[in-house]
Amino acid sequence: MFTPPDDILFYLAAIPAVLLSGIGKGGFGGSIGMLATPLIALTTSPLQAAAIMLPILCIMDVFGLLAYRTRASWRNLALMAPGAVLGIAVGALTFDYMDEDVIRIMLGAIAILFTLKNILPGRTGAGAEGPSVTKGSFWSGISGFTSFVAHAGGPPVQMYLLPQRMDKTLYVGTTVWFFFLINYVKLIPYGYLGQFTPDNLATSLVLAPLAPLGIWLGVKLHNRVNETWFYRVIYFFLIIAGVKLTIDGVTGLLAA
Repeated sequence: MFTPPDDILFYLAAIPAVLLSGIGKGGFGGSIGMLATPLIALTTSPLQAAAIMLPILCIMDVFGLLAYRTRASWRNLALMAPGAVLGIAVGALTFDYMDEDVIRIMLGAIAILFTLKNILPGRTGAGAEGPSVTKGSFWSGISGFTSFVAHAGGPPVQMYLLPQRMDKTLYVGTTVWFFFLINYVKLIPYGYLGQFTPDNLATSLVLAPLAPLGIWLGVKLHNRVNETWFYRVIYFFLIIAGVKLTIDGVTGLLAA
């Protein structure tokens, strides 16, 4: 019989984690959702937390596409897709050798430095960048890799897309399509590596009804936040996620 966790502490962490992930996907380009896996990992192992979240993320992606199906930068997506798939493949092939804590520290540091670079005085007048084959391929590859390891693909994508200063709805739509691709491709290696145990799938099923609710809340908030505050919210949660990843990585290394 499939048995999801019966620990109340797990659900106290998992329910807000799933809702935050949906809000991030539905309204803010996924930056808030980076906190989901670390939150669940407070009450279970990081690998189990990632396995539980992936089917839920896939459900969210479908509802996200319903909201943003016609709004995306197709040029950017065409540049980013090959790198993302390659990054996932590298993550799958090196799964048995990688140190999750080192990856968390690197990703957290990059997220913090990137945010500080863009919010410090003197940056507001910088011109918007355009799509780039080199930058798009590089950052999407990093995103595919870190997304495979810990569903932490948000900051690399933001590092590529945010400097383009596109319309907020176009930005969110682009990230929705991008992570739809990433998450459904990830199902293949996750299944091959045995991450979808019956208990993990049962837990995902219990939490799944929260997925459309989170997306709906994100879309509602997106439509009520102006462009200036939209990017302020993204940068705020990006640096929070960066600090969280760094702390988790350092703590993990010290405990090893």
